[in-house]
Amino acid sequence: MNVAEAKQRESQVLLPTYDRVPLLLERGKDVYVYDADGHKYLDFVSGIGVNALGYGDRAVLKTISKQSARLIHCSNLYYHEFTAQIAERLVRISGLDRVFLSNSGTEAWEAALKISRAYAKKTAPTGSEPKYRVLAMSNSFHGRTYGALSTTGQAKYRDAFAPVLPGVEFVTFNDVEDLKQKFNDSVCAVALEAVQGEGGIQLVSREFLETARALTAGSGALLLLDEIQSGLGRTGEWFAYQHYGIKPDVITLAKPIAGGLPLGAVLTTNEAASCLKPGMHGSTFGGGPLACAVACTVIDQIEKRKLLKSNRELGKYFVKKLEGLKKKHACVHEVRGLGLMVAIELDSADLAKAAVPAMLERGVIINRTHETSLRFLPPYTIRKKHIDEVVKTLDATLKALEQTHTKSEAQPSPETELVAQGSTH
Repeated sequence: MNVAEAKQRESQVLLPTYDRVPLLLERGKDVYVYDADGHKYLDFVSGIGVNALGYGDRAVLKTISKQSARLIHCSNLYYHEFTAQIAERLVRISGLDRVFLSNSGTEAWEAALKISRAYAKKTAPTGSEPKYRVLAMSNSFHGRTYGALSTTGQAKYRDAFAPVLPGVEFVTFNDVEDLKQKFNDSVCAVALEAVQGEGGIQLVSREFLETARALTAGSGALLLLDEIQSGLGRTGEWFAYQHYGIKPDVITLAKPIAGGLPLGAVLTTNEAASCLKPGMHGSTFGGGPLACAVACTVIDQIEKRKLLKSNRELGKYFVKKLEGLKKKHACVHEVRGLGLMVAIELDSADLAKAAVPAMLERGVIINRTHETSLRFLPPYTIRKKHIDEVVKTLDATLKALEQTHTKSEAQPSPETELVAQGSTH
């Protein structure tokens, strides 16, 4: 099958939800993927942060082979050996107390919102109205289901599906005064990403996170942190909130946790978990034996290979290289990053959009988010030589695009030529 055939066949049977890149991938190895024509690409998207250990990791494949031959799925009505094992690892690395396993990050976020409302009802004084409002952030992204969509602070994702979940109000991200003004005793949760991924790799400020923690702790509301993209080591700590020394009540994670298999998780304190009892929440596929076994392997490999330290060091190196690029190209406005969660901000959405296919033609996969941001979420297994290759390729790409843009601007339009000749239309 080639790209044209895949596109034609999909157009007949799939819902039109994806604007796919014209690339038919067949296999991957380490930090590279290969298309149907045998072309090789350095992947600095890694399945949008999923393939943390790259492609074809031996430890992951060994676990998949062994466990898939034993037991792929069983109902959560019964026990299997890996639910406790993965939960124990997550509790240890997070500092929280309890775990619920889901299929995806979106489902984990839905569970977090349900916990917020359930906890507010459980703790409401007799005869009083329970807290119900959720303060979410502008520029945020939490997923596509209704609760996640309702707390996503970008109208382009919500408008087509309105009306959305009531009781959600948006706070300007990192605006401490706006948070204080909108917070009151009716708030059951403050919900935010420690690093806004789809929002262009925007880091929460220390003052804002500390204020959110103080306000929620003082009122009995919960602090929810979405670590679906930033969690499991990408930023150089297990979780981005650990850079701030602040402990939330609830966190959600997913993307890299199971080496490419679907798995998400909600982690809570014992206090937040106290509002749940059997039957209040569940998942048919969440926490299956195959995904949990692989997740244990992923965490063990991150620890064994000391990838947290590597991600911190490589992230600093990457940002330094991109800062050097910024000095060469006026179109680069800003470089942002924490560990291997990095972005550059360009001065034009058209330029950013053009850069992605131009990089692909040169053998490097990146993606664009929030219109003008080029985002880099490489596997944790990259080395400095891979960063050097990406920066060198980006340098050449921006140079070519800037020249094209300059020529386009210099070329007079027919109207301009007529005016120059004295015509007034």
